[in-house]
This record gives sequence, C-alpha cells and structure tokens, in this order.
Amino acid sequence: MRRTDNPTAQCLSAIAARGLFALFATTGALHASVPVPTDIIPEHIPGAKPRNVVFILSDDHRYDAMSFLGHQFAKTPVMDSLAANGAYVKNALVTTSLCSPSRASILTGLYTFRHRVIDNNRAIPPGTVYFPQYLQKAGVSTCFIGKWHMGGASDEPQPGWDHWVSFRGQGEYLPPNPDYTLNVDGKRVKQKGYITGELTDYAIDWLKKQKPAEKPFCLYLSHKAVHANFTPEPKYENSLKDLKFERPATEASTPDNLLQPRWLRDQRNSWHGVDFPYHSELNIERYYKRYCEALRSVDDSIGRVIQQLKDMGVYDETLIIYMGDNGFMFGEHGLIDKRVAYETSMRVPMLVQCPELIKGGIVVPEMVANIDVAPTIMEAMGLKKPAHMDGESFLPLAEGKEIKWRDHFLYVYYWEKNFPQTPTTFAIRSDRYKYITYYGLWDADEFYDIQKDPEESKNLRYDPAHQAQARQMENKLYKMMNRFGGMEIPLNQPVSGSNNIRLRNRGGEKTSDFPPPMVVDEPTNTDAN
Repeated sequence: MRRTDNPTAQCLSAIAARGLFALFATTGALHASVPVPTDIIPEHIPGAKPRNVVFILSDDHRYDAMSFLGHQFAKTPVMDSLAANGAYVKNALVTTSLCSPSRASILTGLYTFRHRVIDNNRAIPPGTVYFPQYLQKAGVSTCFIGKWHMGGASDEPQPGWDHWVSFRGQGEYLPPNPDYTLNVDGKRVKQKGYITGELTDYAIDWLKKQKPAEKPFCLYLSHKAVHANFTPEPKYENSLKDLKFERPATEASTPDNLLQPRWLRDQRNSWHGVDFPYHSELNIERYYKRYCEALRSVDDSIGRVIQQLKDMGVYDETLIIYMGDNGFMFGEHGLIDKRVAYETSMRVPMLVQCPELIKGGIVVPEMVANIDVAPTIMEAMGLKKPAHMDGESFLPLAEGKEIKWRDHFLYVYYWEKNFPQTPTTFAIRSDRYKYITYYGLWDADEFYDIQKDPEESKNLRYDPAHQAQARQMENKLYKMMNRFGGMEIPLNQPVSGSNNIRLRNRGGEKTSDFPPPMVVDEPTNTDAN
C-alpha cells in the first residue's frame, strides 16, 4: 500500500475568511477544519539539514510535450536530461486546470475549494498563507521571479519573498511599448526584451549573490511562457514549421463520440472549440508548433539555471523541481485550451533532480499534485509540513522509496461567466479510472478506464458492465469532497463580459443532439396521474 493522506488532513474543510477557517456543515456531519494559521511558526525536522531549492514553473505546458516522451515536434534537451539524471513524475496533476487556481494550490498546499482562488480575475482572499512565509521565518533566503497572476491587476510584492520580480496579469513576451515595466522589489523597471530570457537573467543575478554555506536559498522562477498568444524567441521562430503534424484522434466529430456530454459537443463551435477557436480562424497546427517553439526558450532557461548552480558548486546538493501549472489541448475532444478534467488538461510535466538524493532515471507512477509542492519544498528545507495543508511531500517517491500514498485525487473547476462554455466540473481520478460529473447540467456524466483508454475516447458511464464501478467512483468523489471541504460551491459576482457567441456556418443556429441513453421512445413514469 502507498501512503494515504496524512491523518491531520482528514479533518480539512471550510473556507478562508480573514485568515481563519470556520466550521460548516456537510452532508450528515460537522467537520472541524485545521485552521490556516494567523501566526507563521515553522517547525524543524529533527536532525534535518536544509538544502537549496529551485522551483521552475511554466505556463500551460501539457504533460506530453517533451522530446524524451516521443512528442511529434517538441524539442526539450534540458528537460530530457532532468528526467535522465533525476525523477520523472509520470502522473503529475493539478487541482484545477487554470493559471491562478493552480498557482494558488502550489503556493498554499491547498485544494482550490479551500484557498478559494477559483479563477484568474479576483484578488487573493485575505488571510492566505504561502509556504515561502515559513521558509523566510526559518532563515531561508527566498526569491520570486516571474508570473504571479493571482489578482491580475496588481504585481505588488507578496508575503514570504526577500526579492521580488513580477508583472501584472499574464505579462508580455515582448514589451508592448517603450514604457512597459516590471515590478522589481516595488519599483518600476522597464522590460528590456524577450521575457523568458529576461526573467532568467534576474534569476541568475540573484543566485550569484547567494551564500549557501551561510544561508540556504529558495528560488521560485515562474515563467510567462508558454501562455498564449505563443510568441517564440526570434532564434526559434518557425524552427518547427516543417515537421509533420498529426491531429488527435478524439478531435473528429463522429457517431462514436455521441456519448460525450452535449455541452462538450456544443463547445466545438465556441471560444474553446476547434470549429471556432477563440472566435477566430486560428490554424491549430501552426498554433501548436509556435507553442513548442516558445517552449524551447523555457528549456534553455532551465539549462542556464543548472549551469549557474554548477558554477556555484551547489548543483549536487540543490533540489530542482520543474512543472507546468496546467495542461493544454490542441484538438483533443474537439477543444483547445484547458479547464476540463481530461488528461491533456489536468496532467502536467514534473521533473525532479538532486544528485545527492535522487538516482537518475527514476519514474514515479503515483499521482503527485500541485498541492504536494509546498510540503515537498518544506521537507527539503528541513521543515515539517504545516497541519493545515492538503498535500504531502513526494520527496521520498522521487528518491525511489516505497511509501504509502494517495489512491484517488480530486479535480474541480468552477464555471466562469467570461468563458461560459465549460460548466462547473467535479472529477475523481485513480490510477485506472476517472469519473467526471457536471454540476447543474442536464447532461451526461463520464467514466473512463484511463489504462485501457488513455485518450478517453470511450465513455463507459452507460455501459452496463461498468455501472457498479462508476457508481463506486461517484460515491468516492462526494466522500472525498465532503472530507476535504469541497461540498460548497464558491459564489462570487462574475467579472468581465461573456465569450458566448457561435459561428453560423458551423451550425451556430443549432444545438447538438442529446446522448442516446438520455433519449427514450416511450414514457418511463407510470405514476403521473
């Protein structure tokens, strides 16, 4: 057996308000939360020696877009070397496939419904606590560089960081005007050029000033890339344009996928669908290739940071973690972008390296998530995981150790008025099955055997042979939601307009047919008199 969630985490629930967590009733029981503390008190692991940590985050990097996995045109030699010399986390997942909620889970160690950063627009709830606050209190030198994006209107320094370099919202690949600025420790500094390289310059400049023999450091390098609109560095522009492109098999609209939810088939002709992508005539092939061209600069960035660690003589002892904040689709299920609970949306790349701890070539099959990053970094720093966090340290897994671990993982997404095609989504995933349900819709749920059907092309929810297993997964979903405090839907006033138009010549005046199991030829209720 692998380790189940820490017993202290089994009481977790409730929502943050002014730095405290309340009691609230869930189905059939009253659960007391482990409060998010108002006082930050790091607790040291006896006898543990803090090591340096470098955490590198990219944006929208889907799980399979690395060349060592045989991707059709991604070129990632440095990421390939991380996998060869360290550990590749095969089933890395996010709690919500959306920038701000995922980043909040990384920084807090909490599920989305607990930290309540549920979309990309709203400000961070008061009382939010980030793991670097514990590091800072424990004497670690901390640095944040790059995309923050929780509360898109501000780039002001956040708690827990000794050094801060950021920008508002999504940032820009290239300065849009001569006066465009970054925020460097609260001061406006002009962006000079291509953002991926410039953020890396800031990171290396900060590393050069560190004295790890006197004080351990934690660098959090958070790239804008590879967020749309994808803009490759000039040296990589069109470098992949002539490579062969194979469209995903699940993109085709055929009778075989009639068991897909009706909302999903309607979404094809929408902002996030292949028939009307971003309400444009976007070329999906060119779009995908430019994405991978922009990714090449992220790969270069990792290599530059690694070389700096070697120059400092701390490469072997430093823990490096690389991951994406969520996945991205280029035609899978007829969609583009993210948000949904399919594998290409909720799975991300994750690579872990530390020569002193991790042997090369380790593959971690367990479900490791963004909520596990904070506890992992804290353990590497010689600190215990705070009791209020939902995640666990996966460092022993990366070391190849046999430990108990989670056997199911929750996924949530909350409907956004500005992107209304994707409904509120709750999903549960095991190492074999996935159950997805949509709150408030008269539509089809989904159940997949992801081992036999990794592309999630055959919805088994209405297959008589799978009814018992599907029901079991549905029950497990709500049991876990209850246990972790997810049985209330966060409700906030919507922000901004609504991307709700359809293209007429792609059936914009029509709706999709209902899934066949939902359509009957005879009345089924004989008691209505």
